[in-house]
Amino acid sequence: MEELLTYAVEEEIALIGLNRPGKRNAINDALVESLHAAVLRAGGEAKAAVIFGHGEHFSAGLDLAEHIERTPLQGVHHSRKWHAIFDDIERGAIPFVAALHGAVVGGGLELAAAAHLRVADATAFFALPEGRRGIFVGGGGSVRIARLMSATRMADLMLTGRILSAAEAERLNLVHYLTAAGEAVAQARTLALKMAQNAELSNFAVIQALPRIQDLAHDDGLFFESLMAAFTQTSPEARERLRAFLEKRAEPLKAPGNTQAS
Repeated sequence: MEELLTYAVEEEIALIGLNRPGKRNAINDALVESLHAAVLRAGGEAKAAVIFGHGEHFSAGLDLAEHIERTPLQGVHHSRKWHAIFDDIERGAIPFVAALHGAVVGGGLELAAAAHLRVADATAFFALPEGRRGIFVGGGGSVRIARLMSATRMADLMLTGRILSAAEAERLNLVHYLTAAGEAVAQARTLALKMAQNAELSNFAVIQALPRIQDLAHDDGLFFESLMAAFTQTSPEARERLRAFLEKRAEPLKAPGNTQAS
């Protein structure tokens, strides 16, 4: 039987590939459980990860063949399982980049939204056709996607069946980077390598604290920020990196396209 996922670690980057190309990488129970195992494995042996899809699409979403016979209670349990697994991506041990091409639809978009960065190539298109299917998002999209593009923008996709191009998705904050066709994985890997070079504690603070701060009241968020700032800057690794900067041993920042240090 064909493996539902491919998994490899290269240069401390975990590469996780959805591998149901004949089904447009539709996410069934077996695939999402395999994804969970891969995400946890990556957190223990890599410093960053890339999720991508084999074949012509990232993911066309939920495998409706499994969904149609569920009872309401089974539907709740199924949705909550997706929530737990996608939370392990968004608030797990390491940062994730989603490399997107072809269909990024329904549950596929919910999966992509759980990643910390999203790279889309020119073939990518985005949709939430749940309204036309008589269902509602169940993989965390009403929280994650709505926060990325706003609830009213998300409602537009769900109510009208609107399909977004990669450029439109970037304009609406669903996507961080655009590439030419076929180059999303390479760009995602480059970004993951940059993440892997960061202080591990800083990466952890970004993926753990930042989304939680967004959920807090203004003053509570600022207080939480102060705690995280003190926690990270007093670590041995931070002290060494700060010394390297002060002693001009660290690479200086440069303006884009400029070879001179800024």
